[in-house]
Amino acid sequence: MVVIAQWESRNDAAGANFHPVTSAFPPGAQCGPLEPQDTEWAQGGGFATETQIWYNVFDNGVFVFCQIIHSSVGLWSPQIQFTCKVFDPASGEQTWKSANVSKFTCPPPPSGSRVYDKRSAQSEKFRVIHTPATETAPEQYRVDATPDNGLQVSLTVQRPPTIPGYKLGAGPRGGMSYFGDEERPDGFVVHRFWPRTVSSGVVMVNGKAYDAKGHGMFVHAIQGMRPNLVAQRWKFGLFISPGDVLGGVSALQMEFETTEAYGRRKVEGEKLQGEVQVNVGCVVAQDKLVLATGETRWADEREGDKTGVLSRADYEVALDDETGYKVPTSIQWTWKGPAADGDKGEVTARIKSEFGAPTKPNGLLEKVDVLGEMPYMVRKLVNYAAGVKPYIYQYFNPATIEVTLPGKEPQTIEGVLFNEASFISNP
Repeated sequence: MVVIAQWESRNDAAGANFHPVTSAFPPGAQCGPLEPQDTEWAQGGGFATETQIWYNVFDNGVFVFCQIIHSSVGLWSPQIQFTCKVFDPASGEQTWKSANVSKFTCPPPPSGSRVYDKRSAQSEKFRVIHTPATETAPEQYRVDATPDNGLQVSLTVQRPPTIPGYKLGAGPRGGMSYFGDEERPDGFVVHRFWPRTVSSGVVMVNGKAYDAKGHGMFVHAIQGMRPNLVAQRWKFGLFISPGDVLGGVSALQMEFETTEAYGRRKVEGEKLQGEVQVNVGCVVAQDKLVLATGETRWADEREGDKTGVLSRADYEVALDDETGYKVPTSIQWTWKGPAADGDKGEVTARIKSEFGAPTKPNGLLEKVDVLGEMPYMVRKLVNYAAGVKPYIYQYFNPATIEVTLPGKEPQTIEGVLFNEASFISNP
């Protein structure tokens, strides 16, 4: 009761025009189950950007992600992209495809007696079919795509029955951070996750077949506002280990930093303090979701210093002269909070990853020129509004995670870590 009382009083700040998801859900209430409608395509208008991404690390070490991006820019029809990255650490070969697609249909037409809902979609270059769980089979996606002649994807991604999909907090408010007036917001951000998945199938790159047996995660995210107004920075980390220790461990964090225009005033009349960092994350071990975390870092405080729930991605940085951004040279990921699976006690997890200097990076897959990958009209609008050139830095490295479960000694697990550092504005 004491923690909740502190929580309510701390977020009753005068003059706030940003309302992070963590303000709505105190410690112990941050693990919210997904409802079927949570992962339906919303296909919002205005300047909403919606995406679904399937990340996978195959048992052969190959890293693959497939992404569908639905961008509404006030035109008569939305802009749809399908992107895919395939990285083979053994050979160092990397394939990146980004295709603008047409004939997007959601849901797809019925197939025989099978009727689809809005968790399924198709276009002339991909078909994604969602199948709900049954008594004998887990919930799954089937992703079939041919973005060009050199790449073919035939991927089945299943959510294990013991590992639920989740968002930060239950109900319609779950996962939602609002910009402006909370009742009539300027926009919002939301993330919904399958935190650990099992993959199978095959990915073909220029005639070479990769067995898709492995593990990964799925995320459905919506930015209900122009990207340059939502955030100036994004951080994303995904750790995956095989199933030999603790049944396999997955740990993820997603963090965004608002612009200077969205934050709060400690006292009415003072200057608004923006650049607020909102972080959500989770840890999977022993075939269950053991921890869900959410923490907001305001200009003058970190929530976790009072609540004890930590969800943090702390960078050390150096200037990349090529892009003008201060990019990570190392990062410390931290998760800490009450166990989410009914166990009494606390779960903690930590990862430290080194990236090296910008001139000699360690594990850098690519510096993605964001404007170069956007559909034409979205690119023109973002470039005009932001006045800068956004970049995404992608890293893939071996890593270890230290996990401490309630009543247990810390365990160190080896796996791989995918990092994204995204810079949208304000170098």
